[in-house]
This record gives sequence, structure tokens and C-alpha cells, in this order.
Amino acid sequence: MKQQLLTLLFICVAAMGVHAQRAVTGRVTELSSGEPLIGATLTVKGTTTGTTTDADGRYSIRVGKDADVLVVKYTGYRGQEITVGTRSNVDVAMEQNAELIDEVVVIGYGKQIKSTLTGNIVKVSGDNVKAMPVVSVEQALQGQAAGVYIESTNGKVGGAMRMRVRGVGSINAGTEPLFVVDGIPLAKDARNTSGADMNPLADLNFNDIESIEVLKDASAKAIYGARGSNGVVIITTKSGKSGKSRIELDLQTGFTKATGRRDFLNSKEYIELFTEAANNADDLEGVPYDDPNSWTEFVFSRFRRYDGHTNWEDRIDQTDWQEEAFRTGRVRNASLSFSGGNDKVRYFASGNLGLNEGVLLSNELSKNGGRLNLDFDATKRLKVGVGLSLARTSTRQVSNDNAFSTPLQLVALAPFTPKTDEDGILYDRPVTTYYNGLIDIEDGSRKVNTFRTLANISGEYTITEHLGLHMEGAANLYNVRDDASFGERTENGSASKGYGYSAFAGATDYNANALLHWDQEFDAHALGLDLGTEYFTSENTRTYVEGEQFPTDDFKTLASAASIKAGTSTITNYSFVSYFGRARYNFNRKYLLNLSARVDGSSRFGKDNRYAFFPAASAGWVLSEEGFLKENKALSFLKLRASWGVSGNADIENFLSQGLYNAGTYNGSSTLNPKQIANPGLTWEKSAELDFGVDFGLFDNRLSGEVDYYIKNTTDLLLNVPVPASSGFTNQFQNIGKLRNKGLELVLNSNNFSGAFSWTTSLNMAFNQNEVISLANGQTLIDDGSNMNVVKVGESIGTFYGAAYAGVDPQNGDALWFVNATDDNGNIVDPTATTNDFSTANFVVLGSPMPDVIYGLDNTFSYGGLTLNIRLQGQQGNQIQNGGGQFMSCNACWFDNQTRDQLDRWQKPGDITNVPQARLGYTNGAETRSSRYLSEGSYLRLKNVTLAYDLPARWFGKNGFRDVRLYATATNLLTFTKYDGWDPEVTTDYLADNIIYGVDFYSAPQPKTIVFGLRAGF
Repeated sequence: MKQQLLTLLFICVAAMGVHAQRAVTGRVTELSSGEPLIGATLTVKGTTTGTTTDADGRYSIRVGKDADVLVVKYTGYRGQEITVGTRSNVDVAMEQNAELIDEVVVIGYGKQIKSTLTGNIVKVSGDNVKAMPVVSVEQALQGQAAGVYIESTNGKVGGAMRMRVRGVGSINAGTEPLFVVDGIPLAKDARNTSGADMNPLADLNFNDIESIEVLKDASAKAIYGARGSNGVVIITTKSGKSGKSRIELDLQTGFTKATGRRDFLNSKEYIELFTEAANNADDLEGVPYDDPNSWTEFVFSRFRRYDGHTNWEDRIDQTDWQEEAFRTGRVRNASLSFSGGNDKVRYFASGNLGLNEGVLLSNELSKNGGRLNLDFDATKRLKVGVGLSLARTSTRQVSNDNAFSTPLQLVALAPFTPKTDEDGILYDRPVTTYYNGLIDIEDGSRKVNTFRTLANISGEYTITEHLGLHMEGAANLYNVRDDASFGERTENGSASKGYGYSAFAGATDYNANALLHWDQEFDAHALGLDLGTEYFTSENTRTYVEGEQFPTDDFKTLASAASIKAGTSTITNYSFVSYFGRARYNFNRKYLLNLSARVDGSSRFGKDNRYAFFPAASAGWVLSEEGFLKENKALSFLKLRASWGVSGNADIENFLSQGLYNAGTYNGSSTLNPKQIANPGLTWEKSAELDFGVDFGLFDNRLSGEVDYYIKNTTDLLLNVPVPASSGFTNQFQNIGKLRNKGLELVLNSNNFSGAFSWTTSLNMAFNQNEVISLANGQTLIDDGSNMNVVKVGESIGTFYGAAYAGVDPQNGDALWFVNATDDNGNIVDPTATTNDFSTANFVVLGSPMPDVIYGLDNTFSYGGLTLNIRLQGQQGNQIQNGGGQFMSCNACWFDNQTRDQLDRWQKPGDITNVPQARLGYTNGAETRSSRYLSEGSYLRLKNVTLAYDLPARWFGKNGFRDVRLYATATNLLTFTKYDGWDPEVTTDYLADNIIYGVDFYSAPQPKTIVFGLRAGF
């Protein structure tokens, strides 16, 4: 009986002990911002029971008694010990200390704390881009990320942007990074029909952005496999946070002007130069094509034609055509957001309106949109997220650069030509030298409307304390509507009594992924495993119809056209299916290892190579945690990184691997005509990249930074190569060719002063060398014969290739070129030999449009409520070709108005100058493929200046205001450059592709924008 009582007592005590075990949940956040801290460790003091916080900073841990103490630790923050008591929910707000702050970065399909990162990821906070008075997110990023080259092709508002991560990665496939917004991949294909390519990312609202991460090295981007070769840009929008609701209002108003001007001849100089050019031409053999007497008579007849109702002999400036092209544009932006929530439901909602008038007449973009992000805990185990974004942009376009109707080609007109006749009607040919582009603005219209819907839903299910399942589905619906009409006086409508077209392009993308993730710590060991799958499909449609012969110019739609001239419609689609996995391990946050692999299949490739495998591995060693460095007072943090991986490029046209036919007609019957030979072996371009990096912090992290060296070898380049004529075709796309990018990146951050007055500095620099290693079948050069940019083995993509200009013969004023004849070994025989016959000058490499170094420097000063931020951005070592020089700087070869430097022409024997003798009707040195029109393209730009004042909180009392900021922001305020064109950041929009860089052809300069703003929080 006694034994039975003891047994019963033991069972009761054990049961009480079991019953005493209970779960405690909560959230660990940063004290000042309320941001969740991912990976914070919590242990029950004196036991081995522990856990870590998840991506939302949440945790769950079991305790045994009310007196148990939770020990909370997070690198860079002061540790805390908290007695649980009777509470079942314990939230922890942690305060930063002087140690390294462990920033959270977004990685592919997840998040990770930066100290355990083994890849290279640049994080740009949303605070660094919001309120920027620019149109696209790429413009806002410019100068803020090491190794990321960003260029606006010109200053037209809403125009295409070019972004290159660690160099140009392909010749024929895509070179843009993959953009992912809240897990939704976005294509950067321009889908507009009129004018130059537009930027499809212009509809994003900067104030919605929480952070931007750029995945640069193979370890970081290989998880995206076939789509990650050119880097990955992950944009995360804001979400609601538990706590008091917040309303934020941001208002901006300002103006924009062109950053630069060119100097052109006035009327007196124009008449003097062209009269001299005609006289010089009369001394040569030949007469004008439409005047049998002399060039002098011909030029005077042109002067009489160009003067309209005025008298050219008065030599009075009638019109400044350059100023007619430019204007001072208005900038108006407004954004309103609401956010808040509780432990169950969090929300973020926003709306925005904007207007950006360009620096060119009649060029403007307006946009509006709204966003709603919801997160809610459906159950204790299931969290659901829903996101919806609606955006609309409306752009009034102008022609591309290579059209007389584009505003900047007005500079070709004679300065003594009046803009209008005596009745106020715009002059056109024959009074104007060429078509008067102002007529297009008055009687023509190009409007492009875009509509985008982004929608996603996600679920996070906690299977166990360490195992979870994340599933996500998303849709991107993007539609572009082009409507253009041209009156009877316009260049497009003059031959057909008016002309118009209407086009519709649509893209419907769906993306779904599922990720099983497991994370657990075992004493000093931390292990994470991810296993996922993804499916993406895209359908693209296009419809186009054009008509002519309208009753009057008042009728703008095709319903009024007497003749429907043409029409077509197309549909195409492609898809990806992917399987991927990743393993993360660290020992005591000291030794780090990351392995990943992805298998991608794409409908774009041949049936023999439809799938590809993309592995990656990286490792890190935090030396500052070693005993021999841990007590070092100067060294706060030191980590060595190394990574290797393979990524792919699937950004090619659909159906390149298949045999294709064109539909046609023969004798009134439908036919099929062979168009493309099949290549079932067509496969992915692959980039294998090796990266070595160092992350460091000194003097309590007052000085910190990163240094990276990388080599990226791209193989299986997609080239269009000749095939035997017996095949019935001339060319076929094949995987032949190699390309290499290698470079060095440096990032330095310093906290120069802290306290009442603070000053921080951030510097980033990147050196990249791009080199074509091999082409098809021993080929050494790809040259289209018309542009100076070529692909040449041993040189960078787009290198300038042509005749080396040698100046002017001082005896007769002839233009000279270096002969550059070579021996059998390719060595130049006589580097001093010259010729006045352009056709006998051998082409050589003349320079590169690619900069040797790109950089950004950011300084922020704060005192009291005042904050001043100054950002510099620039590049060094590149050259620019003035593609319009053959017209505007050709020593009066024809009647285009000339740049003022042409007044330095040769006039008499013995003159030493670089401008040949002026000869009307003769190309004396005006050949475009010549170094005469190359100049240094380096520049330093005062990219952004923001002066802000935060009103003291005591001013508001209890009137509902939380904070108020007044600010003024200027972009592109000053530019320092030796380039004498409109602006050194340029690639003409009608040529821009993978090979053409650094060509200026009547391209609009970048806008200088100044705005004044108010931001208020409630």
C-alpha cells in the first residue's frame, strides 16, 4: 500500500510539472523604428531551451515556471533578461549599441541578416529614393550602388533606362537585370509603338518602396537561375506594422530645365561661314546639283528662300531654334498613405498623383496609382498576405532622335528664318531648311497610356517550430495603348491628307511558387534548408491599325479615316518551370556556408537543351569573432567572403530554336514562306562567376566598408552565324562566343561626427573591364558598316572603331587621317603616315563608350532639425561620339546651322587648326566613322541635393500631427565635364541596343529639377 501511494504521488508531481510547461510568444523589434529583428536568439536562462525569431520578428518558446528568465540577444543590440511572470505574450524592444548593427537584407525567396551573408547584395533603403523628383526607380538608384551602371538614354521624360550590373553580359540576349517587385518578376520590354522606347517601370511609386536590394554575385543571384545572369533587383514595398495607425502625406511642386546647351552660329556668323564655304566650293570642280552656275549663286538663292518675309541681308537673328525646342517644365507630385494594425491584422494603403513635364516642348508624363498591402494571422499557424497595386501613366511623346520632327533637330534651321509668317502660321519647307518640327507639336499628337495591375497572395504556414511552408501566387497585367494622329501639314500626314494609327500591346504574366523552409539552431550551430518550385508564364499580344485621309485635322480617331491602310495582330507566349534548393549553415556566426542549386526549364530553348542546372556555393569567415582579434579595440568587424556560381540568360526572343514560316500570298492564295531554320540544340547563355570579398568595420564601426573582386565568364553567346547556302538559309542563331567581365568594387561608410551635429559619408566606386574573348568560327569583328560601335575580339562591347583623325593639312585645309597600315603581324608600319583620302585610312580601335570607373559619394549633415544631403555621381574613362557632328559640325558641308567651333576653320595656308576648310557640298572631314567626332565623356554630377527641416514635435501639441518636414530637393544641379555636347549621359534612343553606347544624335539633355516639398505624418 505504501509503495502504491508513493507511485501515485510521483505521477501527480510529474503531471503538475508537465502542466506547468506553457508557451510564451511575442515579437522582437528595434526600439526606435519598430522594425522586426530577424534571427534574434531567445533562451530560457539556465536551460538549453531556445529559439530564434522569424522573418516578422516573432517567436514561440516553452517555459516551465513564472520565475523563468528569457535571455534575448541580437548582434549589434544590447542584450536583455526578462522575467516571464504570468504573461503568455512578451514583446521585446531592443536598443542599438556601439557594436555592428546587423542589417536585414532581402535575398531570393527570403531574408537574411547581413553579418551571416556570404554573397554580395547592395541594399538601398526606401528613404533614399522617396521624394526624388525623377520618373523611374533606376534614376533614383543612380550613384547609390557599387558596380551598378545606370544610364538615361536621353532627357525625354519617361524614356528608356539602361541598367548594367557588373558590366554588359551579352551581345544578342538581354542585358537588363531581373526586376522582382514583391515576388513578381517584371519584364522591362518596351511595348509602345510611337516614338522611342519607354520605360515600363515608370509607373512605380517611390513612396511605396521599403527597400531595394541588388543581387550582384553568383551566390546571391544563382537562386534565380536562368534569369539571374545580369543581376537581380528586388523591390519590396511597405507593409503595415502593429501599433497606432499612421497617415503620411507628401506634396511636391517645382520645375525642370535642361542641364546643357550647345553654342550655334548667329545670323551674321551663319551668312559669313556659308558664303565663304560657297566661294571655296567654286574653286573646286563641280557645280550644285540644282544650279548650273556657281555655289555662290546657289547659297544666295538659299538665303533668300530661308528668310521668309524678312531680309537675310539685314543679318538679324529671327529665331533661336534651340530655345524653341526647350521649355521650363512643371513638376507636381502628391502621395498619401495609411498604415497600422494590430497583432492580427496589419495594413498599408497608398495613393499617388504625379505630373512631370519634360525639358522638350510637348513631352510630359503623368501618373497615378494606388496600393493595398494586407497581412493577417488567419490562425496561430497560418499567416496570409495580400497585395494589390493599380497604376496608370499617360505620356505625351515626341519623335525619336532620328527624325526632323523631334524638337532638337530644330537647331539645324537657319537663325534668320522666322518661326511664323506675318499671319502667325508656322513656316515649313521651302522656307525652313528642313521640316519644322513645331508643326508636329501644333498639328500632331502621340499619346501613350499604360495600365498595370500587380496582384499577389501569399501564405506562410508554420508546420512545426522550425519548419514552415511559404506559398505565393502573383499576376502582372500590363497594357499599353498608343494613339497617334498627324494633321495635313505634318511630315507624316502631308502626303495623305492626315494620318493616324492606334496600337494595343498587352502582357499577362502569372507566377506561382512554393517554398518549404527549415531553420534551427543547435547550440553554436545554425542550419537552414530551403526547397522550392516555381512556375512562370507570359502571354503577349499586339494589335495595330493605321489609316489616312481625314476630313479635317479636328478628326483624331481612325473611325474618321477614309482609308484604313494597314492592320495586324500577333500573339506569343513563353513559360518557365523551376526547382531550387538552398542550404545555409553557420557555426557561432563565425564560419558561414551557403549552397544553392536551381534547375530551370524554358519553352524558349531547343528540345535538346530545354533544361539547365545552375549551382552556386559561397563561404564566409568572421575573423573578428576569433579569439586573436576579438579584443582588438580598433577592429569592430572583419569578414572574408568567397563565392562561385553559374547563372543563365533566358532573355531572348521566343521561338529562336524553331523553324519558322511567314504567311504570304501568291496569285491571290495564302502561302507559307520559310523564314528561319530550326536549331533544336539552342541553349542558354551561361555566366560562371567567382567573387572574393571583405567586409570590415573599424573604431566601433565609425568606419566600415566592403571590397570585392570578381571575374564573370559568359559562354555560349547567342550569335547569328552564316550557314551553308545548301540549307536554303543564310544565317542561324547558334551558341558560339565568349565574353568576360572582371572588376573591383569598393564601398566606404563613415560616421564622421555624432551627437548634436552629425555627419556621415558613403562612397562607392567600381572598376569594370569588359572583353570579348571569342566569336563564331574564328570571326574577330561584328561591324554593321554604318555605326562606329562594333564587337571586336579583345575589346569591350561597343568599342569605337573607325579612322583616326589626324587634323588639317596646314597648306590646303584638307582633312587628314592616319593611314595606320599594318604588316602581316598586325603591327602599324608607320604611325605618322597620313592621307586626305578617307577610303585609304585603315580602321582602328579609337576608344570605348564604357567608363573605366563609376562612382557615387553621399554626405549627410544634421544639426537640430536641419538635414542636408549632398550626392555626387560620375564616371571616368569613356568617350562619346557626336553622331550629329556630320551635319552640325561639318565645316558648312550643307545648310544645317553649325556649332560655333566651326568658326575656327582653316582659311589660309599656314593656319593650324582641327577644323578643315569650309566647302559647301563637300564632305571635307565630315565622315561620321572618324575620331574627329569623338570626345571625352567623363563627368562628375551634383546628382542630388536635399535640404530638409523637421519641425520640433513640441510645436504640435495634441493637434494630431506626429511630424512635419519641409524640404527642397534638386537633381542634376551641376555637371562638370569636358564634353561639349548637351549632356554627357547619353545614348541616342533610335540606336540604343546591346552594342550601341555613347552616341549623341540630337539627344535631349538630362533635366535639372528643383522641387519644394512638405511631408506630414499624423
